[in-house]
Amino acid sequence: TDGILLAEIRHDRFLKRYDTLIIDEAHERSLNIDFLLGYLRQLLPKRPDLKVIITSATIEVERFSEFFHQAPVIEVSGRTYPVDVVYRPLTGDEDDRDQGWNDGVLSALDEIEQHERREKQPPGDILVFLPGEREIRMLSKTLRHAELRHTEVLPLYSRLSNQEQNRVFQGHKGRRIVLSTNVAETSLTVPGIRYVIDTGVARISRYSVRSKIQRLPIEPISQASANQRAGRCGRVAPGICFRLYDETDFLNRPEYTDPEILRTNLASVILQMATTGLGDIRQFPFLEAPDHRQINDGYKLLEELGAVDAKRRVSQLGRTMAKLPLDPRLARMLVTAAELGSLSELLIVIAGLSIQDPRERPQDKQQAADQAHAPFNDKESDFITLLNIWNWFEEQRQELSQNQLKKTCQKTFLSWMRMREWRDIHRQLALICREQKLTVNREAASYDTVHKAILAGLLGQVANKVEKREYLATRNRKVLIFPGSKVAK
Repeated sequence: TDGILLAEIRHDRFLKRYDTLIIDEAHERSLNIDFLLGYLRQLLPKRPDLKVIITSATIEVERFSEFFHQAPVIEVSGRTYPVDVVYRPLTGDEDDRDQGWNDGVLSALDEIEQHERREKQPPGDILVFLPGEREIRMLSKTLRHAELRHTEVLPLYSRLSNQEQNRVFQGHKGRRIVLSTNVAETSLTVPGIRYVIDTGVARISRYSVRSKIQRLPIEPISQASANQRAGRCGRVAPGICFRLYDETDFLNRPEYTDPEILRTNLASVILQMATTGLGDIRQFPFLEAPDHRQINDGYKLLEELGAVDAKRRVSQLGRTMAKLPLDPRLARMLVTAAELGSLSELLIVIAGLSIQDPRERPQDKQQAADQAHAPFNDKESDFITLLNIWNWFEEQRQELSQNQLKKTCQKTFLSWMRMREWRDIHRQLALICREQKLTVNREAASYDTVHKAILAGLLGQVANKVEKREYLATRNRKVLIFPGSKVAK
């Protein structure tokens, strides 16, 4: 992965193990990809024999070519069918976006049926892009009530179990409507799609300079993303893409999505650069340099965590944190846990925070899932709930065969795959902590020492209760506990 290659730079500055590097999906512009591009630009004059190939379906060709000193561009046209794009802007109350999308999708379905009757075509599959899980559930309910004949409606988002996600790849009769987040834009290719209905929005992770937290606001997507979505229906036959907004709106949108480096907290990047000898973030040749306010915020967070001093020099604590492949906040928690005697518990919690929630709550079995999860819940702390799930799983693992354990997880509405992933990450973190001589406690830690270690990484996220459900956080922010948490009840 790009992360592994970046880690290798620490030990092999000239990447001598490689004669060719292919960087795929470069348009995604993740932090790692931007890092690699900048590093390779510096490296190529020192290693003229190294070949670098950058591939992407939607890329700013001129910008990339110029960045690599007028690198040659090769265009390979894909074998796709023509896609007609039609604009069907929503009518009605702008404040009731959900109802607007539901109505827009239903009228696009009518139009599709008329088109198929006119062209004497069989019913084709439809992919609908929505911003999130809640919107998918609401539209799913609307479509079920619409009593569409010979039609199957399937949700698709990353929190679904593997089994539920895989349903979109299975054969079927009649029409299938897949309701998806932007996971189906690049990460997954849903087979057999003839029509796309695009709401034109997505949840995009963005760092808020004001509140100092990473948020997931719903935003209009870029032109490149909209074109990527339209292309999903031209794979097997000519397709039609219905955009639920107007053409002027499309033409006024930015051409490309902001790269991750412009919308994330840079603490981790700054710390890695300082400890790997890549130098000062302000001097590094990024394809797009981050804003100076973001850089200052990154340094402020590192100072708050004790990773750098007032003169922005990396401390010994910062060097230890940099060796842990984690967000600096989580790394600080682990280092503090080793000092307080709660590392054993924190390894479980942090590995658990690194995966998607292993608890499953299928739409048609929500009550049964809640009952199965009830014994794990802790009224005081979601972190203790995570420890309870882990301890239960470990007890079962000692006593049952793998097959029995899988079935038990299924009955308890826990994802077997995610539990395995949790164990894998836990094992990797435990090995790294051992290498860094961080001591794992043999005795069970107290509630206090577990939460003091967690607090060490989240000083800026402390809040005081002011009313029944409302809290006042730092920088005068009003916050609520996530309603899905048992602590909120």
